[in-house]
Amino acid sequence: MAVYRIAIGSPREATHPAAIRGACAEFFSMLIFVFAGQGSGMAYSKLTNNGPATPDGLIVASLSHAFGLFVAVSIGANISGGHVNPAVTFGAFIGGSITLLRSILYWIAQLLGSVVACYLLSFATGGMETSAFSLSSGVSVWNALIFEIVMTFGLVYTVYATAIDPKRGDVGVVAPIAIGCVVGANILVGGAFDGASMNPAVSFGPALVSSSWTHHWVYWAGPFIGSATAAIVYDNIFICDNVHEPLVNSDF
Repeated sequence: MAVYRIAIGSPREATHPAAIRGACAEFFSMLIFVFAGQGSGMAYSKLTNNGPATPDGLIVASLSHAFGLFVAVSIGANISGGHVNPAVTFGAFIGGSITLLRSILYWIAQLLGSVVACYLLSFATGGMETSAFSLSSGVSVWNALIFEIVMTFGLVYTVYATAIDPKRGDVGVVAPIAIGCVVGANILVGGAFDGASMNPAVSFGPALVSSSWTHHWVYWAGPFIGSATAAIVYDNIFICDNVHEPLVNSDF
């Protein structure tokens, strides 16, 4: 990894219009994504009278998150880079595509977007609970940690290959659908074990609204470790010292 590309950023970046617009884009993209993803799960629970988890429910979760993320990334791509995930933002920071100060703005916006989406869902559904992520029976925290690391590695590796790599060419056009698809596929793999978050903000909103924090650290540590690993691997093997195209245009 080229350490010289990692940047803290200027203090005035926090109030620059471009940074504020980027943070706002991340807020709305996250709100749309979480509302669709969490909302589909709540709708499924209502239709089944809170019945037990089934393969059908897993497929519904996979599709709703894949479609929702495809849209959320697409609408934010030209403004913020369409991260819609603190782990993706962290991976972009590790690769030098975004400054630390702008990353912090994005993290705040992403967490707020998730929380607002969960409160809106609770209100709109007449008080139904937004379910916090949890481990299934027989799944240890270390099992879940490995799941989150590997799944987030796949997600951020896909982001690098389709959206960050300056050699991506025309493949960048399909970046949002590729990113949505890998998340949907990973939910089919890990959903039955730990819920397959891959996104600390997606885990944070439901946990805050439902006041359920059991094993919550797994949904932060796993995605951040997986993201950093993917960023370092892709940057060193495939990008190396080639000139980077910034993920987010910046004047700083």
